[in-house]
Amino acid sequence: MTQITKKKRSTKLNRREWAAGYLFLLPNLIGFFIFTAIPVVMGFIVSLTDYTGFGDYHFIGFSNYIKMFQDSSFIIALKNNLFYTFTSVPLTILFALLLALMLNRKLYFGDAFKTVYFFPNLTSMVAVGCVWLQLFEEKNGPVNQMLSAFGMDNPPKWFWGAATAMISIVIVVVWKQAGYYMIMFLGGLKNIPTHLYESAKIDGATPMEAFRYITWPMLSPTTFMVTILTFIGSFQVFDIINVTTEGGPGRATTVLVMRVYQEAFRYGRMGYASAIGYFLFLIVFLITLVQWKTQKKWVNDDQ
Repeated sequence: MTQITKKKRSTKLNRREWAAGYLFLLPNLIGFFIFTAIPVVMGFIVSLTDYTGFGDYHFIGFSNYIKMFQDSSFIIALKNNLFYTFTSVPLTILFALLLALMLNRKLYFGDAFKTVYFFPNLTSMVAVGCVWLQLFEEKNGPVNQMLSAFGMDNPPKWFWGAATAMISIVIVVVWKQAGYYMIMFLGGLKNIPTHLYESAKIDGATPMEAFRYITWPMLSPTTFMVTILTFIGSFQVFDIINVTTEGGPGRATTVLVMRVYQEAFRYGRMGYASAIGYFLFLIVFLITLVQWKTQKKWVNDDQ
């Protein structure tokens, strides 16, 4: 009888704990449904219509999705986005890793250097874009003046040249983001047991061999996370392009998010803009899924 009474009290207590837990989660769940789930569903519905943002609309099926692949501006934006992704992502990872390896060593003023390299990440992309517009200014900018002083007759046009505009944006983004991911790599380096390096040193391993057989495998979980974050961020790039080039010159720096913005708010084609947005979502989802499925082949979980 006593055991039955205790069991009833325990069950009642568990229910109260579960109820309290869900009560704490309730504000986040409400926010998720109002600001994420419902807009996502509504966006897909709008992508199947000719909605302009005002007045009536008509369901047109998958016409907007078919129209995308017949739209030269969309194809150019897709190519630009892929170029931006496959240049900015590896460069960001490489520079962040090199900075982390350098700052992981015992340096004078090491903490000051960490602050200096992380500082660009604290600045808004709009402010960064304005500063780099001055630095890369075609005629009187300090970068081109320095290049001219070293004997270059025709310095690059940077943001104002069709061939160099996207490269300029990649440089700015890598400079800004490398400090943030450097902190993540530093955290990963601090978690590597020092006795592994001591054993390798006793066995006569060179620094390069220690990096290849100890540092790189032990850093693979951090590298995996950084790779996913940078890939997703690369398909969301918009602010730096809007501030510096506005998608130009011509369409040299127009990317997919910029096409969504242009179609929705300049031309009033909400349905078509939603279709591009969902195509963008599909690309990011597939790339993330492939990375997730292939992680077992190169990510080391033996920490």
